[in-house]
Amino acid sequence: MPVINLETHIKADIEIVFDLSRSIDLHKISTEHTNEEAIAGRTAGLIELNEMVTWRAKHFGIYQTLTSKVSQFERPTFFIDEQENGIFRYFKHEHFFKTTDEGTLMTDRFDYKSPLGILGVFADKIIIKKYMTDLLIRRNNIIREFAESNKWQEILNKKREIW
Repeated sequence: MPVINLETHIKADIEIVFDLSRSIDLHKISTEHTNEEAIAGRTAGLIELNEMVTWRAKHFGIYQTLTSKVSQFERPTFFIDEQENGIFRYFKHEHFFKTTDEGTLMTDRFDYKSPLGILGVFADKIIIKKYMTDLLIRRNNIIREFAESNKWQEILNKKREIW
Protein backbone atom coordinates (compact mmCIF):
# COMPACT_ATOMS: atom_id res chain seq x y z
CA MET A 1 0.00 0.00 0.00
CA PRO A 2 1.28 3.47 -0.80
CA VAL A 3 2.11 5.78 2.09
CA ILE A 4 2.56 9.54 1.89
CA ASN A 5 4.67 11.14 4.63
CA LEU A 6 4.86 14.92 4.94
CA GLU A 7 6.42 17.24 7.49
CA THR A 8 5.28 20.85 7.74
CA HIS A 9 6.95 23.40 10.00
CA ILE A 10 4.55 26.06 11.25
CA LYS A 11 5.47 29.12 13.32
CA ALA A 12 2.45 28.90 15.61
CA ASP A 13 1.24 27.35 18.84
CA ILE A 14 0.53 23.61 18.77
CA GLU A 15 -3.09 24.15 19.98
CA ILE A 16 -3.86 26.44 17.04
CA VAL A 17 -2.26 24.12 14.49
CA PHE A 18 -4.05 21.08 15.96
CA ASP A 19 -7.46 22.78 15.85
CA LEU A 20 -6.97 24.14 12.33
CA SER A 21 -6.05 20.61 11.20
CA ARG A 22 -9.40 19.24 12.35
CA SER A 23 -11.46 22.21 11.20
CA ILE A 24 -14.17 21.33 8.69
CA ASP A 25 -14.37 25.01 7.71
CA LEU A 26 -10.65 25.28 6.91
CA HIS A 27 -10.73 21.99 5.01
CA LYS A 28 -13.43 23.49 2.77
CA ILE A 29 -11.17 26.48 2.06
CA SER A 30 -8.19 24.26 1.22
CA THR A 31 -10.26 22.21 -1.24
CA GLU A 32 -12.24 24.98 -2.97
CA HIS A 33 -10.70 23.91 -6.30
CA THR A 34 -12.54 20.55 -6.03
CA ASN A 35 -15.89 22.09 -5.00
CA GLU A 36 -15.61 20.03 -1.82
CA GLU A 37 -18.42 20.34 0.67
CA ALA A 38 -19.36 18.56 3.88
CA ILE A 39 -22.81 17.05 3.29
CA ALA A 40 -23.40 14.80 6.31
CA GLY A 41 -22.17 14.15 9.82
CA ARG A 42 -20.08 17.01 11.21
CA THR A 43 -20.42 19.70 8.54
CA ALA A 44 -18.84 22.69 10.33
CA GLY A 45 -16.59 23.47 13.27
CA LEU A 46 -14.03 21.09 14.76
CA ILE A 47 -14.37 17.36 14.29
CA GLU A 48 -14.01 15.30 17.48
CA LEU A 49 -13.33 11.69 18.44
CA ASN A 50 -15.80 9.18 16.91
CA GLU A 51 -17.42 11.85 14.73
CA MET A 52 -17.84 11.35 10.99
CA VAL A 53 -17.98 13.71 8.04
CA THR A 54 -19.15 12.92 4.53
CA TRP A 55 -17.50 14.96 1.81
CA ARG A 56 -18.68 15.48 -1.74
CA ALA A 57 -16.02 16.69 -4.19
CA LYS A 58 -15.07 16.64 -7.83
CA HIS A 59 -11.86 14.71 -8.52
CA PHE A 60 -10.73 13.71 -12.01
CA GLY A 61 -13.90 15.27 -13.44
CA ILE A 62 -16.25 13.05 -11.39
CA TYR A 63 -18.22 13.93 -8.25
CA GLN A 64 -17.45 11.48 -5.47
CA THR A 65 -18.47 11.06 -1.85
CA LEU A 66 -16.25 9.91 0.97
CA THR A 67 -17.07 9.41 4.65
CA SER A 68 -14.31 9.44 7.23
CA LYS A 69 -14.33 8.99 10.99
CA VAL A 70 -11.96 10.25 13.67
CA SER A 71 -10.94 6.95 15.25
CA GLN A 72 -8.22 8.15 17.65
CA PHE A 73 -7.72 11.52 19.29
CA GLU A 74 -5.20 12.86 21.78
CA ARG A 75 -5.32 16.65 22.03
CA PRO A 76 -3.09 18.43 20.95
CA THR A 77 -0.56 15.88 19.71
CA PHE A 78 -2.35 13.29 17.58
CA PHE A 79 -5.48 12.21 15.75
CA ILE A 80 -6.41 9.68 13.10
CA ASP A 81 -9.18 9.81 10.54
CA GLU A 82 -10.08 6.73 8.52
CA GLN A 83 -12.35 6.10 5.57
CA GLU A 84 -15.68 4.54 6.47
CA ASN A 85 -17.07 4.65 2.94
CA GLY A 86 -15.71 5.98 -0.35
CA ILE A 87 -13.65 5.47 -3.45
CA PHE A 88 -10.50 4.14 -1.77
CA ARG A 89 -10.36 0.52 -0.76
CA TYR A 90 -8.81 1.83 2.46
CA PHE A 91 -7.29 4.94 3.94
CA LYS A 92 -5.89 5.97 7.29
CA HIS A 93 -4.63 9.51 7.82
CA GLU A 94 -2.48 9.97 10.91
CA HIS A 95 -1.83 13.54 12.10
CA PHE A 96 1.05 14.18 14.53
CA PHE A 97 1.90 17.50 16.20
CA LYS A 98 5.07 18.35 18.13
CA THR A 99 6.14 21.59 19.75
CA THR A 100 9.49 22.86 18.46
CA ASP A 101 11.66 25.91 19.18
CA GLU A 102 10.15 27.58 16.11
CA GLY A 103 6.51 26.59 16.74
CA THR A 104 4.96 23.28 15.67
CA LEU A 105 6.05 20.37 13.52
CA MET A 106 2.99 18.87 11.84
CA THR A 107 3.51 15.40 10.38
CA ASP A 108 1.05 13.61 8.11
CA ARG A 109 1.13 9.89 7.40
CA PHE A 110 -1.47 9.02 4.77
CA ASP A 111 -1.70 5.26 4.22
CA TYR A 112 -4.13 4.13 1.52
CA LYS A 113 -5.06 1.51 -1.02
CA SER A 114 -6.35 2.61 -4.39
CA PRO A 115 -9.56 1.25 -5.89
CA LEU A 116 -9.84 -0.94 -9.00
CA GLY A 117 -7.40 -3.73 -8.12
CA ILE A 118 -4.44 -3.98 -10.50
CA LEU A 119 -5.70 -0.99 -12.49
CA GLY A 120 -5.66 1.02 -9.27
CA VAL A 121 -2.07 -0.01 -8.59
CA PHE A 122 -1.11 1.17 -12.08
CA ALA A 123 -3.11 4.42 -11.71
CA ASP A 124 -1.49 5.02 -8.33
CA LYS A 125 2.00 4.87 -9.80
CA ILE A 126 1.05 7.27 -12.58
CA ILE A 127 -1.28 9.81 -10.96
CA ILE A 128 -3.05 9.07 -7.65
CA LYS A 129 -0.07 9.30 -5.29
CA LYS A 130 1.06 12.61 -6.78
CA TYR A 131 -2.51 13.93 -6.78
CA MET A 132 -3.03 13.02 -3.12
CA THR A 133 0.39 14.40 -2.15
CA ASP A 134 -0.43 17.69 -3.87
CA LEU A 135 -3.82 17.85 -2.07
CA LEU A 136 -2.13 17.31 1.30
CA ILE A 137 0.59 19.88 0.59
CA ARG A 138 -2.05 22.42 -0.45
CA ARG A 139 -4.02 21.70 2.74
CA ASN A 140 -0.91 22.04 4.91
CA ASN A 141 0.06 25.31 3.25
CA ILE A 142 -3.41 26.71 4.02
CA ILE A 143 -3.08 25.56 7.65
CA ARG A 144 0.32 27.30 7.81
CA GLU A 145 -1.06 30.47 6.20
CA PHE A 146 -3.92 30.71 8.70
CA ALA A 147 -1.86 29.66 11.74
CA GLU A 148 0.98 32.11 11.08
CA SER A 149 -1.38 35.07 10.65
CA ASN A 150 -4.45 36.32 12.46
CA LYS A 151 -6.64 34.42 9.97
CA TRP A 152 -6.81 31.45 12.37
CA GLN A 153 -9.17 33.50 14.55
CA GLU A 154 -11.75 33.63 11.72
CA ILE A 155 -11.87 29.82 11.68
CA LEU A 156 -11.52 28.95 15.35
CA ASN A 157 -13.93 31.65 16.55
CA LYS A 158 -16.62 30.02 14.36
CA LYS A 159 -16.38 27.08 16.73
CA ARG A 160 -17.88 29.20 19.49
CA GLU A 161 -20.71 30.42 17.22
CA ILE A 162 -21.78 26.84 16.40
CA TRP A 163 -22.08 25.77 20.03
